[in-house]
Amino acid sequence: MNFPQELKYTKDHEWVKIEGDIATVGITDFAQKELGDIVYVEVETVGETIEAGEVFGTVEAVKTVSDLFMPLTGEILEFNSELESAPEMVNESPYENGWMVKVKITGELPADLLEADAYKALIGE
Repeated sequence: MNFPQELKYTKDHEWVKIEGDIATVGITDFAQKELGDIVYVEVETVGETIEAGEVFGTVEAVKTVSDLFMPLTGEILEFNSELESAPEMVNESPYENGWMVKVKITGELPADLLEADAYKALIGE
């Protein structure tokens, strides 16, 4: 499995790419493999400020629906609208084309964001 070193990870299997005060958020390669074929991604929180740990959307796979948890506090600026017609991009490219939201960071970064090696240890890689 792939876990880019430049990203931060959560225990809930989201990844975060931080560029200045903007964060891009998605789910990890591990999460998409566990979920299976993703058929729908729903994010109705664009324009809202979401606290770290709160649900910002859901991802639906063939057999399950999973909540998406915000890894840091911020205002959701943008949803990856390409996922509406092509949710399989989360399976095919979880760190590139399959990103889910862009967030303006408004709070401190949580201390529990994990480096790639710590995330690998968490999932037993």
